[in-house]
Amino acid sequence: MNDARRIWLCADDYGISPGVNRAIRELIEGGRLNATSVMMVTPAIGRDEVARLGAAAARSPRCAIGLHVTLTAPFRPLTMHFRPLKDELFLAFPKLLRAGMLRRLDPEIIRAEVVMQIAAFRDLFGRAPDFVDGHQHVQLYPQVRDGLLAAVKEKAPEAWVRHARRNRPLRQRLASPKALFLDHLSAQFKRRAARAGLAVNSAFSGAYDYSRVADYGALMREFLDGIPEGGVIMCHPGFVDDVLLGLDPLTRAREVERAYLAGDDFPLLLQANKVTLG
Repeated sequence: MNDARRIWLCADDYGISPGVNRAIRELIEGGRLNATSVMMVTPAIGRDEVARLGAAAARSPRCAIGLHVTLTAPFRPLTMHFRPLKDELFLAFPKLLRAGMLRRLDPEIIRAEVVMQIAAFRDLFGRAPDFVDGHQHVQLYPQVRDGLLAAVKEKAPEAWVRHARRNRPLRQRLASPKALFLDHLSAQFKRRAARAGLAVNSAFSGAYDYSRVADYGALMREFLDGIPEGGVIMCHPGFVDDVLLGLDPLTRAREVERAYLAGDDFPLLLQANKVTLG
């Protein structure tokens, strides 16, 4: 496919649980993913898990490994003086977003935490992340984005940062108020990233209603439709285990995504859409 568009198919949440980690590594080894973003404050991250990921990525033609900045419950900060907290944990994402919208966050406190998460990534991987995104799209939140972009500019200036603006016609974007709000936040984020001299992805796709049983193959056809060179499709494949069940409500959808990405139909869909992960 000499004329194929090269995109990033990025599995979020490496580090959240052993089952998610294993699924992501297997898909990378099979050429079904070419990016993953790693959480630094979760129970299933450490030198052994990073070594296994590194070995899987070494067998892939080109696999980007990024930092999945995590600032929401049920996880704890790496810095001692992070605020606001609830029961020594980050706030739940709706409360963090609301605090940012109301200008009640301190971007310097956010910057310090992101700097620490970048440092933790460097310590485990021996290098800076290839890109930086955010768990539950925290990188886009007002005030959070200011601290995050400052940290990336300071500690990982060659990394690109991920926006979540969909590459869809306006009529389709208007059909989902939540996604339209993310588009709005992404537009603001892209302007700030440009002022900071940081690169961003060309386009974004992959979000859907995780609470409903979905035909992931049909969704992937929509995600691939028209996505340009350098675009990012976000995904969350995984094997559900007890660790994941105790931390995150996104469970069954992970199994569905993993099964589809590992199956025979997915590479045929890439070929039909003239898209490559290689």
